[in-house]
Amino acid sequence: MLFQASRSATFDCFLRSAGVAGIAACLTLGACQSTDNLLRVDDGYTVSQRYRAHKAEFPEIVWPTLSVVTGQAIQFDIPYKDLPGRTLHLDIFSPPADLNNGSAVVLVHGGGWRSGNKSHFYLLANLLAQRGYTVLLPEYRLSVEAPYPAGVIDVADAVAWAVEHSSEYGYDSGRVALGGGSSGGQMAALVAYAADTPLYRPPASPPQTPFAMIDLDGVLDFTTPLALSFENKMKDKSVAGLWLEGAYEKQTARWKEASAATHVDAASPPTLIISSGQDRFTAGREAVLARLTEFGIRNQFIEFDDVLHTFWLFEPYASEVAADIDAFLQLAAGDLQPATGAAE
Repeated sequence: MLFQASRSATFDCFLRSAGVAGIAACLTLGACQSTDNLLRVDDGYTVSQRYRAHKAEFPEIVWPTLSVVTGQAIQFDIPYKDLPGRTLHLDIFSPPADLNNGSAVVLVHGGGWRSGNKSHFYLLANLLAQRGYTVLLPEYRLSVEAPYPAGVIDVADAVAWAVEHSSEYGYDSGRVALGGGSSGGQMAALVAYAADTPLYRPPASPPQTPFAMIDLDGVLDFTTPLALSFENKMKDKSVAGLWLEGAYEKQTARWKEASAATHVDAASPPTLIISSGQDRFTAGREAVLARLTEFGIRNQFIEFDDVLHTFWLFEPYASEVAADIDAFLQLAAGDLQPATGAAE
C-alpha cells in the first residue's frame, strides 16, 4: 500500500489532534514520514496494522498510549541532514531536567528497509525519557527511495549529529548509544560495528562509535543458512533483495558487507540483543556474542518466550524493554573510564 506524505506530517498531525492524543493519532495513522517533497513510500507496516494483525494471536498486547510527566519535552521534525531536494529529520524526546542522566539513545525504526517511520518508537522513546535518557528518532531513506547503503549512511549521519549537538540538548557527547528494531536493529548494528571503518561515513570524517548498541530482533548476519532461508527466500523480490539490489546469489559480496557480524572487532561497542524468541530475527547472534566476549566487550542476550516480533511497539513488552535497556546502559556507562565529553 502506498501513500504520499508531506514534510511536516508528524507535527501537523500532533497539532490537529492536540497533546498526547495527537501522538496516539500519529501512531494510528502512521503519517509521520516527513519529507521536503511529496514522495511515494510503502505504508504497509504501521503500528495499527501490527496490532490488528496480531491481537488475536497475542491478546496481551495493549494499544500504545503515551503518558508524559512534568518537565518532559518532545520536539518534532528537527532537520539533521540535507540531500538534493530532500531534508531528513529526527524527533527528540528529552527527559525532565531533574531526571537527566546524561545519556542519549538514537533509535532506528524497522519496516523491512522499505517502510515504517520514526513514530513507531514513540512509546519506547517516551519510557526511556522518563528514565532519564534523551532519545533521538531519525528518519532515513527507505529502499523505495534509495537502495543500500543510503539508509545506513543516513543513520551514521544521525549519530554524528547527535554527538555534535549534545551540549544543545543536554547529554554527554561520549554517551550516545545506538539501537533499533528489526531492520532498524540490523542497521544500528551495522553502523555501530563498522564505525571504525570508512564504509558509511564521509572521507576524513572521524569515527562516531556509539558507546553502546541495542539490537531488538534485528538480523546480524545475512549469510547464515537460517537468515538466507527467510531473507533470500524470494530472491530479488525479498525485502532484503530489494534493499541490496539483488538476491544473495547475485550480490553475495554486498550481503556479506551488510552483515554486521562481519565487522565485529576490538573497537565494537558493548551490545545488548533482545529477541522475541524467534531465532530467525537475530540470525548470527551466536557468532557476534562470541566475538564480543573474545575481545572482552560487555554483551548481553535477553530472550522473550516466542512473543510478537515487533514486541517493542506494545505493552506489556515496551516497559520491560525500557527497563532492560536502562540496566544495560547504566553498566556500559559505568565502564567508561574516564567519563568522556560531558555536556556543558
